[in-house]
Amino acid sequence: MSDEHAPVLLPGGGWRLWEQFALRGPGFPADGVLRLSPPGLAEAADKFDADSPLSGPEWDAFGEELSAAAVDTARHLQEVASRPRFQAALAWQNPAVLRTGIAPFLRWRPGTDPRSSMPRQREELVAHYWQRFCVKNDTIGFFGPVGWGRWDLTAQDAVAPSAGQGFLAAGEVYFSGWAIDALTKVLAEDADLMRWIPPRRVSIVRAADGTVRVPGRPAQPLGERGTAVLELCDGTRPVAAIAAELDLPLDEVTDSVRELARRRWVQWRLEVPAATHPDRALRAILERVPDAKARDRALAKLAVLETGRDAVRDAGDDAEALSAAIGALEADFAALTDTEAQRAKGARTAPCRGLVYSDTRRAATATAGPDLLALMEPLQLCLTAARWMTNRFADGIRARLRTVHDRLAAQGAPVDLATLWLHTLPSPHPDAGDLIDTVQAELRAKWARLLDIPSGARSVHLTTADLADRVREEFAEPGDGWSLARYFSPDILVVADDEAALARGDVDLVLGEMHCALNTMGASLFVHQHPDRDELLAETTRDFPGPRLLPMLAKELPLKWSTRSRPSLDRDQDHYVALVDQTGDPHRPRTALSADVRVEDSDGRLTAVLPDGTRYDLLDAYANTLTQRVMDRFTLRPEGDHTPRITVDRMILARETWQLPVAEVDFADEKTEAARFVRARRWQRRHDLPRFVFVVSPTEPRPFYVDFDSPVYLTILAKAARRLARKDPAARLKISEMLPTPEQAWLTDDHGHRYTSELRFVAVDRTVTGEESR
Repeated sequence: MSDEHAPVLLPGGGWRLWEQFALRGPGFPADGVLRLSPPGLAEAADKFDADSPLSGPEWDAFGEELSAAAVDTARHLQEVASRPRFQAALAWQNPAVLRTGIAPFLRWRPGTDPRSSMPRQREELVAHYWQRFCVKNDTIGFFGPVGWGRWDLTAQDAVAPSAGQGFLAAGEVYFSGWAIDALTKVLAEDADLMRWIPPRRVSIVRAADGTVRVPGRPAQPLGERGTAVLELCDGTRPVAAIAAELDLPLDEVTDSVRELARRRWVQWRLEVPAATHPDRALRAILERVPDAKARDRALAKLAVLETGRDAVRDAGDDAEALSAAIGALEADFAALTDTEAQRAKGARTAPCRGLVYSDTRRAATATAGPDLLALMEPLQLCLTAARWMTNRFADGIRARLRTVHDRLAAQGAPVDLATLWLHTLPSPHPDAGDLIDTVQAELRAKWARLLDIPSGARSVHLTTADLADRVREEFAEPGDGWSLARYFSPDILVVADDEAALARGDVDLVLGEMHCALNTMGASLFVHQHPDRDELLAETTRDFPGPRLLPMLAKELPLKWSTRSRPSLDRDQDHYVALVDQTGDPHRPRTALSADVRVEDSDGRLTAVLPDGTRYDLLDAYANTLTQRVMDRFTLRPEGDHTPRITVDRMILARETWQLPVAEVDFADEKTEAARFVRARRWQRRHDLPRFVFVVSPTEPRPFYVDFDSPVYLTILAKAARRLARKDPAARLKISEMLPTPEQAWLTDDHGHRYTSELRFVAVDRTVTGEESR
């Protein structure tokens, strides 16, 4: 981003958009799912209304029509399942499915062999994966590549897509962090290697006045020599270097470090910093080892995995070669580490369950012009309300941290960050869940007053002019949260009838997810698929001209956090603080341990004071745990069994949504496909549901697409309803209209195939950066 470009300011004031935006979309064309809706079958089914018997000659004829369509659908699903790119996508997602599901499905002969339970299950398996690959705007692998676009305020077109050359512009295969960590445990068994691995002080341990202080425990005497050794255990000096610096015998220092490690004041183990490329981080550690034999032994084991990873990369989308390469890598890994090469999926399992994963960049790009920017004016209403939400949450957490701090300070000693952190677990505070629930409830109540939705309304259409003054009255205030609360990352979907409408701005917009207090494009999976990371760093520096305080994060957390999602827009000028987890590179400058960070009052605000005297708002140390609580909590939708579509100007801020009792899904237990299809369509008409929807069920891992004209997708819905009813008969299915529909896809590749898509923007709060006063 060059300084000569005018800032992209959202109409209405208060918000600037990054010049860069992400262009998200799946890796297979949208019309892939439409082929699973047999022509004319829905109309034929609807002739059997609620009073029509499901018997007789007409019913028998319809059954034969549906059976013929089912055979045609099965043949098409076999054609899908045989495609190399589809099989390659499965090889990345679940390679066992290729052997146990796809191979036998392709051997089956539709129309000749019986269409028994197992072939039907395999049809549904392919259809289920197919909907994800065709209409879910995920970002993973080549079946969800990262795309990029930028604003051009001189452009004539509202949105101008460019197909590029080929489908992908770039891609890379990465190690999951846990896989390299498993290798380090094996390497650490080599005593000759470990002699050269530097010990480091635990982040919550502080040495002062000849004692060691750990939060929650009495101070322990250490002595002059022990204190001197402990202070040099910074993760950069091997024991031999510590001994030389203190002019002490190596054996004595070794014994001292062992004792410090026994008392859990020092960690003396081989650890790889959290990194997008953990294998490179491990190689850098090993290459510092001066013992050539120990170093080479370790590097040889790492090279085995690197060679296997390269073979996976080189296999491309050849499913057979890819499966073989992944299998060989897994075999080598198991032999090296005596560890399972796939982590079981469960409540405690983080993403990236395989040894390696792939991220890619799509060749297609997009340019957004001033006409699109003008249509986005209603977004500033939502951003202003979302900022209010983060402010209220920040206020509540500040008050609670103040209470804990003052209680600790009353004991007479200065309060350090480690002590405060451990006394406020689970971070940011034990009350955080109840607090954000309360704030969200107040947010809903405010929007209910603003929108004043008539009872029973299917849709509500307002204008920015109708709402702007009232939104300001309810929500307007400067940002006053933590560092990440400067950012919001909204997903915007563009609904266009054709290319001409897209170009002239004759479009509607849909607000998808609003990621609060978070710049999602700072995550590794985006940053490392950008053609020029420096451009993203320049955007970051515009938002934060000075240094930031970045808390070190755990390497991964169940369900959410992994190597792919780690922040990757840190700069040399930024400070890191290790709270409990020490996942940063100890050789990186500007890194502090929480025990060395004082917490002080500064003009009525608690402040984190680093060892070099730099001060930051205390909430910045809690930034990520604060964000985890609020990131998905913005809503303007009222609670209820049905909520209408809410449109402001030409932006749909909330899709129409239903929450329907699973006990009333009366087609779920139908045994025959014909009766299930007819009753499902009756159920659809009874609730006046659109043809294309997404369904969320508590028993399913993610939302799934349903086309009410497609028997196979209605069967998938019926089975999901049965699973939920067995688990909780009182539960509800959440159903939302799909907008845009597969028929409204506008993003194309160089062969003219159309893909669903969304634009993910980064909105920056100008009231925090001070830009509004410039």
